[in-house]
Parts: sequence; C-alpha cells; structure tokens
Amino acid sequence: VLSCEGRSFPVETTYLDRPVSGPIEPTVVQTIRRALTQEAGSLLVFLPGMGEIRRVERRLQEAGFAPDVLLAPLHGDLPQEAQDQAIAPAPPGRRKVVLATSIAETSLTIEGIRVVIDSGLLRVPRFDPRTGLTRLETIRVTQDSAEQRRGRAGRLEPGQCYRLWTSADHQTLAPRRPPEILDSDLASLVLEVAMWGADEVGELSWLDAPPSGAVAQARDLLTCLGAFDKEGRITSHGKRMAQLALHPRLAHMILTAVPLGLGKLACEVAALLSERDVIRTTGQRGPGGREADLRLRLDVVRGEGEHGGGIQVDRAACLRARRAAELWQKQLKPTAPRGKAGEDVGRLGVLLAFAYPDRIAQRQSGGDRRFLLANGRGASFPQPDPLASEPYLVIADLDAGAQWARIFLAAPISLEDLDRFCAEQIKDADFVVWDERAQAVRARRQRRLGALILRDQSLANPDPAVIGAALQQGIRQAGLACLPWTKELQQWRARVAFLRRQDRSASGWPDLSDEALMTQLEEWLGPFLAGLMRLDQVKRVDLGGALHGLLTWEQQRQLDRLAPTHLTVPSGSRLRLDYDAPERPVLAVRLQEMFGCRETPRVADGRVPVMVHLLSPAGRPVQVTQDLASFWAAAYQDVRKDLRGRYPKHHWPDDPLQAAPTRRTKPRT
Repeated sequence: VLSCEGRSFPVETTYLDRPVSGPIEPTVVQTIRRALTQEAGSLLVFLPGMGEIRRVERRLQEAGFAPDVLLAPLHGDLPQEAQDQAIAPAPPGRRKVVLATSIAETSLTIEGIRVVIDSGLLRVPRFDPRTGLTRLETIRVTQDSAEQRRGRAGRLEPGQCYRLWTSADHQTLAPRRPPEILDSDLASLVLEVAMWGADEVGELSWLDAPPSGAVAQARDLLTCLGAFDKEGRITSHGKRMAQLALHPRLAHMILTAVPLGLGKLACEVAALLSERDVIRTTGQRGPGGREADLRLRLDVVRGEGEHGGGIQVDRAACLRARRAAELWQKQLKPTAPRGKAGEDVGRLGVLLAFAYPDRIAQRQSGGDRRFLLANGRGASFPQPDPLASEPYLVIADLDAGAQWARIFLAAPISLEDLDRFCAEQIKDADFVVWDERAQAVRARRQRRLGALILRDQSLANPDPAVIGAALQQGIRQAGLACLPWTKELQQWRARVAFLRRQDRSASGWPDLSDEALMTQLEEWLGPFLAGLMRLDQVKRVDLGGALHGLLTWEQQRQLDRLAPTHLTVPSGSRLRLDYDAPERPVLAVRLQEMFGCRETPRVADGRVPVMVHLLSPAGRPVQVTQDLASFWAAAYQDVRKDLRGRYPKHHWPDDPLQAAPTRRTKPRT
C-alpha cells in the first residue's frame, strides 16, 4: 500500500445573500473588484466557457484596475504559450487574475493563487442519440466540483473562496456529475466491444450501463460506415477500423481514401480533426473568431498558402498534427502517391463525406447562412463565413445547439462528387404528394441523399390513381367545405339525413355525415376527380352527381315523396321545407296563409309532423308549433290580440278555421 499525505490549508468560504438574477458576468466583475481590494494574492475565477471569459475580460478592461494586476484567460482553446503564461507565477510585484474554465479544477497548481471566485456554472458536452450530435450545455456546478474549485485557494497558503450562490442553494446542488458514459458518443466503445467478440453491449457487466439509445445510435452509425453488416456482426472493414486509434468515422475515412490515392490527405484530415484547432483569428468570424473552412487548416499544417486577415497559427498544434498524420501513414503501409498541391485539397469534402455521411449539408434558399443536413437537422454559421455561400458542405464539427446546430468546421463538396462518391446513399424516387402550401398535388422525380433533394423535376405521366389519392388528402386537410356546395345540395343532404334518422334498418339510407363522407371519399368522389391536381379545380366537380350516386335508384325515387323540398299551404303558396333542424323539418309560413288548416302538415308518409313557424305579416315568428289544432284552440286568441294592435290593416278573424287563407292584407271578397 502506498500512501501520500496531501497538504492543504484552510479556506474561508463566502456565499451570496441572494441568488443572481440575469447574466453572471456583472456579479463576477463586481466580486473580482471587491476581492482585489480586500484580499492579497492572485485570483482564480471559474467561468463556464470562452464567451463568459471574453465578456468578463472586456468589462474589467473597460472599468480599469490597478496597473499591477495582470489579466490571464485560461481555456483549452488557447495556444500552449498562452496557457503556460496563465499558469506561470505572476511577475514580482504584480498580481494575476486568471479567468478559467473547469480546466483549472484539477491537475494544475497556479502559484500565488489564494482567492477563488466560483461562478457556480459548468459547461459540459451532452451527446444526443436522436440527432447524433453533441451539444454544449451550461449546468450548475456539482458539490464535488465546487469543493475541488474551492481547494485551489488552499494549495500553498490559507485562502478565500467566493461562491456566487447562496448557502441554501448549495444544499440543492447535485453531489457529483453523472458518469461520462451516460452522455457520450459510444461509437468507439460499441466497435471495441464487437472486436472483443460480444454481439451485444449488454453481455458485459458495467458499473454504469451504457444508455440503450446511445448504443442503438452507435450501431446504426457503424452499420452505415460498413463496420457492421445488416445482422449487426462486425465486418472485416470494421476490424481494420478498430485497429486504428481513431474514432470510427475517421478510421473509415482513412481506409476508404487509400484506394482512391487520397490516403495521405485522409491522414492529415484525421490529424486536424483529432487535435485542437491549429488556427485562431483576431477577427470575429466563427466561434472564438475562427473561419470554419477546413481547407485553411490543411494549408497551415502543410505550410502552404498565404494567411492574412489576422490568422494566428498554433505551431505546437501544427507539429502534433503533422506527427499524428505521419504515424497513421506508417500504419497504412504503402499508399497511393499524393497528388499535386490543390488537387487533393479539392477532395477534402469527399473525405469528410466518408466520415460524416449524415452531415452532408445543402444550403437553404433565402440565405441566412442556413443548411439542411442529410440527417434532417438544420445547421447554420454563428457568424458570417465565406463557406455560407457554398451550395453543398460536409460539416466535421458542430454543436447541436438549441434549434439550429452551429457549424464550426466544414469543407465544400460538389454535386458531381456527391453523385460519384456517395452513390450508395443516393436514391431516386418518384413522389406524388399533397403540397399544403401550394394547395396542389406535386408530382416530382427526386434524387435524394437522406433529407437532401439533390435534383427535383416534374414527373411525366404520373399514375392517375396516385394523383387522386394525393388530392383526396388535400381535401381531407381542407375539409368538405372546399367542395362546391350549393344551398340545394346542402338541403338534399339534410333530407337524406332526416330519412336516415327515421329509418334505422341496416339497408336504409346512407350516412352522409362529415365523418362518413371523409371516410368514403375515395369511393364516392374519387371518380369525379380525374384529371384534377389543384384544390381550386375541385370547385368544378359535379358534386351533385357524386352525392346522388350514394343513393340507390329506389331511394332516389322515394326521396321526393318522403322528404319533399316544398309543401303547398292553404293559401296556395308552395313553400320550402328546411331540413337543417335535427328532429324534424321546419315550415316557415305567414299565419294568415294557414287559416282553415286544421291539421299539421306531415312528411315521411304522414309519420312526421313538420315544425310550423307561424310568421307575422313582417315575416317574424309569432308562434312555433307542431300541433296546429291546439294552437287554434288555445294560443291563437292571444296572438290575435297582439297582431291586431301591430297590424290593424290586416284581417284577424275570430274563427281562423272558418276564415279564408290569404297572402294579401285582406282576403278577397
């Protein structure tokens, strides 16, 4: 047993009185200025990422502080020299404020640090199996990380820790971060397990079992890359991929590039994507001020081309990339000779397509730096970038983001190269679909790569039945109101519905409800849609003929007898019946035209009395009844008194059953 006693010094911890509301940067700056005034020694400030570091640095510089204070950012994207400068002791007579990400939590001792300011935030990568992308997510620091950060202040002497959250909030922090296996891309792990001979990851015992969703995504990716066959067994190509100490995407890229004479280029690209970025710029292009073009990195590593525009080269990263590329070239044994400068660089997008077939991207119309990926996701450049004008890209590095993924590294690829090198992924298909925006059927022949439409042209002579089905889908979406209904057709439908309610037999009248008509749309309307492709053309359909075809010949003959459209009243007027009421048809008639009518008119072979709306001379209802005899005997006299007062010129007899019905003000004498 080996034991090593660590030496630590006491650290006083200070919490906020109330939680921070809004961005954390103002509180961080205020706490730094306070600590510089009240405490001795240098400061280590923990912030979640580069963006917060830059904003805090800018605020401090704008506010101004003592000349003996040195600002030193510290994050993994900095060149090695800048990181070394941040870690080095402050010059004699000066203090240092180190603005750091969680890179400074462990394994680093920064001499002179006796004050820690902890923002309480942490930025971590989270892999999403649904999209196959990793996003950076800002979370609250965990208790073990907070304690680790606090300990930075007591490495060499007693110190002070300012925690920018309340003591009550501290009790709610998670004890520790979840295991990395739960939030990671598992493609390399699944390939390695297959190399060991396990058919399934679940065959092994794990401290923390890999999530099933991430495992399934990894298997799908490895199948796409040819590492697994359709039965999920590792292939000879997959075994060769596993022998390279690379992510399966990059291993597949290198192995596929060798027969094409692009092995050297593939090794260089793999080295660039495996190392920290070899360039940074002083401008504001891309995340951290970087242009996204991977060809620029390749030129830098090769020492080719002119690089103006404020580009700074990380020479240590370049050296590591060159060495890694040389190592993989040796592993490949003899490869095809490298082409002329510029020729193989033009194939860089092709190599990326081998590694990232799901990230082949097509620029979207309307500009705005947006691209659609083959996997169906959207991606965009966070800053203006020359690559944003390219019609097709392959994206090597991106952050899933919230709605649109942010593109960090990419290279262009031509449509011709897609046709040539990605032929297995490209499918030709005919599409006859309903276009909701155009309100029409679109019959297209498309050449597709995943979600991307590489070519789109009109389809000649599409199947009429398929067009009809697509148009019916549009009618279903728009509803039956889009059909050319007339008042007469609506009443015809209501008459059939009335008779259906009266006759419940299995062989009775058809169901003409919206639901039933929608369900049977193909049978009754389909034959009348021949030759039509647009919703506005449906207005020319013979809707009456289509609906009448739902009745048998006998039903069509009986309809006028059982549910007549009009009734003749005692005055001789032929009045329309309204069948919209749910229970029985309505007859709206002036009261004077019904004088002498002892019984309520009936329909359906006399089985159903109509609902009579008796109207005043002005056409306003004065009584609703389905029993005229009772009305004449009881309610008529009260109605008569009211009408005599309002319409004195009209004839209101004492005995309506003996009076002559009339359409005039006074009956003829």
